[in-house]
Amino acid sequence: MENSSDFNATVPLISAEALRAQIVQNPLQNYLLGIIISICGNVLISVSLNIQKYSHVRQAQRGSKPYYTSGMWWSGVVLMGVGELGNFAAYGFAPASLIAPLGCVSVIASAVISVVFLKETVRASDVVGGSLAITGTYLLVTFAPHASTHITAHLVQYYAISWHFLLYLFIEVILFCILLYLYKRRGVKHIVIVMLLVALLASLTVISVKAVSGMITESITSQLQLIYPIFYVMLVVMVASCAFQIKFLNQAMKMFDATEVVPINFVFFTASAIVAGIIFYQEFEGLALLNIFMFLFGCLLSFIGVFLIARNRPKIKQQDRTFIPMDKIPGRRNTDKVQPEAKTQTYGSLAAKLMCNRAGQTDD
Repeated sequence: MENSSDFNATVPLISAEALRAQIVQNPLQNYLLGIIISICGNVLISVSLNIQKYSHVRQAQRGSKPYYTSGMWWSGVVLMGVGELGNFAAYGFAPASLIAPLGCVSVIASAVISVVFLKETVRASDVVGGSLAITGTYLLVTFAPHASTHITAHLVQYYAISWHFLLYLFIEVILFCILLYLYKRRGVKHIVIVMLLVALLASLTVISVKAVSGMITESITSQLQLIYPIFYVMLVVMVASCAFQIKFLNQAMKMFDATEVVPINFVFFTASAIVAGIIFYQEFEGLALLNIFMFLFGCLLSFIGVFLIARNRPKIKQQDRTFIPMDKIPGRRNTDKVQPEAKTQTYGSLAAKLMCNRAGQTDD
């Protein structure tokens, strides 16, 4: 990068030479390390989700203790934490535009685990979708940008005040406000609206996660970066964007089925992560046109594969049957006499309960 090299020229000479030496010596090693960590993290996440799912099923069959008293459920939570920590660390070694699409590994692994251990039925769409996702993952790893940029506090600050990122941030804020107005004020509860809100927040999450992870990695391997204010700014952005992202994602899970939310969220999150990597970290700068085309083609194959795997999965949401309308009870007539009026003197009293009992005896 010409701009970043000019900027790095302003730092002490010894530090710049050390960074250049590291980049020349092991760019592929850091790149492969990031890929391996990301894949292992996504596999652990899929394993943890299936463990928690199995724990919920077992506790529901026993019907005795709540799920959080199960040691198996807590083991799944711990595995998920380790997997997310692996994904966080992977951003410090490999480009963000590569780590985000590798999330399809979690979908593939979850489908395999569901078939092998949870005895779910293998469908033709699972086989085709898994093949497309694996092919797309191979293309992503092969044609993604291999440059391993050392993330420093000075570099993050330089990127944060660049005109193209400020323009991108301005457009993103405007879009987020419009979508939030439609969602909150106008009551537009379409799944695309909610998922776009999540994706816009995810873009900031990817930028801040890579910045924080990269600065921590740089602090461990070379020079301390935690003394700069930009580290804590990015840390606050990471925590806040993650919190609101989880909030909107949970709202989407309440309104829509997981078989709809999961593939759409994967596509929107991956697209926002790639755009964030291109604009903020300039990861596609100097990349050949063929590499860009094959990388995007690999993303497309992964998207199609995830949709095929998630399509027609068993519905997770169930209708709430706790309350049954009185007029739906067989053999009950005159149900309007059962509930006393709220304005009467007997409302909520013992006389009201006796009146309900008499109505129940005479209705038959």
